[in-house]
Amino acid sequence: MMERPPIAAILALGLTQIIGYGTLYYSFSILAPDMARDLNWSAEWIFGALSAALLLGGLSAPWLGRAIDHFGAGRVMTAGSAIAASALIAYALAPGKIAFLAALIVIEIAANLVQYGTAFALLVQIRPQTAQRSITYLTLIAGFASTFFWPITTTLHAHLSWQNIYLVFAGLNLLICLPLHAWLSHGLAKGRRQEQSGSVSVVDGALRPNVRRLGFILMVAGFSLQSLVSAAVLVHMVPLLSGLGLGATATKVGTLFGPSQVLSRFTNMVLGGNLPPLALATIAAALIPGGVLILILTAPSVTGAMAFAIVFGLGNGLFSIVTGTLPLTLFGSEGYGRFQGKVMAARLIVSATAPFALAFAMANIGATSSLAITTGLGALAILAFLTIARLANEGPAVVRIQLKELKGEAGAE
Repeated sequence: MMERPPIAAILALGLTQIIGYGTLYYSFSILAPDMARDLNWSAEWIFGALSAALLLGGLSAPWLGRAIDHFGAGRVMTAGSAIAASALIAYALAPGKIAFLAALIVIEIAANLVQYGTAFALLVQIRPQTAQRSITYLTLIAGFASTFFWPITTTLHAHLSWQNIYLVFAGLNLLICLPLHAWLSHGLAKGRRQEQSGSVSVVDGALRPNVRRLGFILMVAGFSLQSLVSAAVLVHMVPLLSGLGLGATATKVGTLFGPSQVLSRFTNMVLGGNLPPLALATIAAALIPGGVLILILTAPSVTGAMAFAIVFGLGNGLFSIVTGTLPLTLFGSEGYGRFQGKVMAARLIVSATAPFALAFAMANIGATSSLAITTGLGALAILAFLTIARLANEGPAVVRIQLKELKGEAGAE
């Protein structure tokens, strides 16, 4: 009998992910102008501070991965909620620039403790056999974080200062996220006791030991290249579209991105059961730079820009899923937190530096040439995933059987 995903855990994590991304990430761009004014900084310096904090947060990710495996993802997320709430309070009450930057760095470290990477590890630790489906369901729910928190933040901003808004957000992390994560941690501890008694199964990886290191390097490279394109283009999306001649329609075109992400996740949940994570990773690797290529070839066409936003959004939606499911498929559930920590580190470091790299390139060689280079780099991710597929399929018979079984499980799901 096929195991059922832990629905209660998925719903609880869905709520905490919406709050986590909404309060710690999506609110920043709306409140940044007021923060810059009160701190007497330019907008560029405010976003530069965010990038520096993201970079330092990325450097802490390998340690986080080891903590997930050692203490359990539930405990890490519980501590993360407490740290996030404390950091948001310090952020709101920061008396000057140095205290503000220090609080922002702690916020980005806390974000790693409570967002996707750790949430995926929690689902793997709770029920590894159903983790692929669980991760898909979770990303579908959490995909609405921007849909909820952009208007919530804007509405609050009409009545409250940015400092008071972050105090409210601290309360959400403390009063909603922390108890839910503590409850999940309690359930996970019970599950681990069952695992030690042998009543909980473990998922094996599809790569044989002598190619696991190469496979991991290729996977991280593929994810990093996708993060490079995604982060660079997302940060500059509206001004980029305006600069390519779309003018006032740029903002409207950009709104197609979010729904496209959710659409791809929903489509994968309903129709993508027969596609293993490696195939989904390859499709995402083609869609993300493919969308940018459409923009290059069609600008300043509004129709072409709409096609770009949709294709780019579809690719990003799948990308969020495979960053959780592909490491599980290739390397198994043992030590999953450690793998996630290393993947997160590479992705976050690239995501922190890519927007600056694209801005520099656009200022020196123009938008079209910069996007063409970005597209080419992103397309290399396809090669990385195809090489991983070859490594898996060229293994001994037992490895091929394992891969076939994993595909069969995906088909049954």
